[in-house]
Amino acid sequence: MASQKAVQNSQRLRYIRALERFHKTIVAYLSNTGELTEVSYAKKIENALRLLNRVEEVDLYKGELQDLQKLVKKMIAYQESSKDINEIKEELLHSSNQLEKSKNARRYKKDKHTNAKYDEWD
Repeated sequence: MASQKAVQNSQRLRYIRALERFHKTIVAYLSNTGELTEVSYAKKIENALRLLNRVEEVDLYKGELQDLQKLVKKMIAYQESSKDINEIKEELLHSSNQLEKSKNARRYKKDKHTNAKYDEWD
């Protein structure tokens, strides 16, 4: 029998993966589609929402995951927006890029002046 904590953890992971899949699907659609229209964007959001709605929403506490959740909600909100589709595309791709930059900044640290630490040895 699985413990309550294990069940909550699996629900959380399932929700995070659903958010990431939704995000990846929409970003790929926006960046690879030649002729964007409001109707096709709304249809793509509806298809992606079907998968996202299968998973129960869980509270997220980590900063980048909260940002991902906000971005996904922003994508859904733009479905019924009166903005131009190209403005929506630029704004969403920019937000997505900023999210990826923040993830990468945390993962990779560049050693500045790597040779300077050996100067004292000479």
